[in-house]
Amino acid sequence: MIVLEPGASSLSDLEWIWRTDEPVRLAGRARKAVDRAAGVVARAAEGDQAIYGVNTGFGKLANIKIALSDTAKLQRNLVLSHCCGVGDLLEPATVRLMMALKLLSIGRGASGVSWQVVALIEDMVSKGVLPVIPEQGSVGASGDLAPLAHMAAAMMGEGEVFFQGRRMPARVGLEAAGLSPVEFGAKEGLGLINGTQFSTACALAGLFDAKRNLLQSLVSSALSTDAVMGSTAPFLAEIHELRGHPGQKRVARAIRDIIEGSEIRDSHREGDGRVQDPYCIRCQPQVTGAALDLLDMAGRTLEIEANAVSDNPLVLVERNEIVSGGNFHAEPVAFAADMIALAIAEIGAIAQRRIAVMVDPALSFHLPPFLTRAPGLNSGMMIAEVTSAALMSENKHIANPCSTDSTPTSANQEDHVSMAAHGARRLGRMNRNLSMILSVEFLCAAQSVEFREPLRTSPALRDVLAAIRARVPRLDEDRFLAPDLAEMNTLVRDAALSRAAGLPESVDGVAA
Repeated sequence: MIVLEPGASSLSDLEWIWRTDEPVRLAGRARKAVDRAAGVVARAAEGDQAIYGVNTGFGKLANIKIALSDTAKLQRNLVLSHCCGVGDLLEPATVRLMMALKLLSIGRGASGVSWQVVALIEDMVSKGVLPVIPEQGSVGASGDLAPLAHMAAAMMGEGEVFFQGRRMPARVGLEAAGLSPVEFGAKEGLGLINGTQFSTACALAGLFDAKRNLLQSLVSSALSTDAVMGSTAPFLAEIHELRGHPGQKRVARAIRDIIEGSEIRDSHREGDGRVQDPYCIRCQPQVTGAALDLLDMAGRTLEIEANAVSDNPLVLVERNEIVSGGNFHAEPVAFAADMIALAIAEIGAIAQRRIAVMVDPALSFHLPPFLTRAPGLNSGMMIAEVTSAALMSENKHIANPCSTDSTPTSANQEDHVSMAAHGARRLGRMNRNLSMILSVEFLCAAQSVEFREPLRTSPALRDVLAAIRARVPRLDEDRFLAPDLAEMNTLVRDAALSRAAGLPESVDGVAA
């Protein structure tokens, strides 16, 4: 059971929700705050004062007063009319995370949503009744309206859900899980569809995978460095202390530790005519370390947003007021997503250059062309490197900022939007590209290190090599390579190679 503490849930808590299927509950202490806010809304709904989202229309229609008898219908119509999502479906793990984030937001006691709504979200997540949510339709302001509406509709028994591996009508799925649809009271539908939880969940998923990919890149870069007989002098602690960036220091130490004890490295400490290595070898701490710092900065923003109340209007219980604001605007999430995208693109860019060095006999320090024993008759890793270049270039194209874009919506009422959903959604695709670039690097580096025999790489990297060869045999002559890439990609995405190298489970555990 994962207990969510409103205002105090950590990134590690959220990643655990995303990576597992454990039941989720809001901390019991949150109920008092939730009930108090719901009470303020209930009293306001019975009054004569026009209050946005409680007894008025929405957006440009906010000046239209709604009768008390139409409260439930107003919320139902709101949810159904906003179910305009299109495109590919959000992955179930990210749907779970999005729903957990909505619990955290409601749990702060400023949304005016009743506890029965909280209980239904908890039960749906815990029993695996996950709404079918199309990915496209949000501009990241006034909340992620369309995707969150699909979630709210499922709670009413409308739309579709996934349950026990099957896609089915929401009412059928709820019933199969022993749950009942809910009828939303005043402000409840609005409280659910207004907020940044879709964008934030997608950005968090991108962050979690980016950090895992970066952790694997520490191992692949160390293996590549030994493969091309690169110098470890640029990783000396004193160099990085003089600059001071924490990510740079952490990356340098990790690479030093992973290569420690390599016979290959010891063999060319003296008499090596090369003065300096290419930047993709020499500047790894500076580049990957900067990416790590960027991910840490984005993580701090997303942790705050995950614990935030981002719907509208907000119930200020101590003032006994319901006040319209702009917390739904996802600009912080958009900026964070753009930072993550930049980090992903640069980790992949420098990894691809290491691949290029290994397959090029002019740069690889006596490795055979394209890492094959019979070049010409065999093409070896030639097109695997081309594939990595294609993926690197694709990531560079889609890393361009989304947060600088905006378009007015809702008859110019919502005239500046964040595009956070665009920025966050692309991160999944970029991480998939990056993990495959690293897979190609591991294949090339393993092949290269084996060409250095009888010299052996470090103990940590020998364990990595054993893990690779348990799944992918050495390339002695050309074969159908796509399955090899797929096997390597499984190892990378499962973090099997960082574990083989003895690194912590998370890059957050890598010390300077």
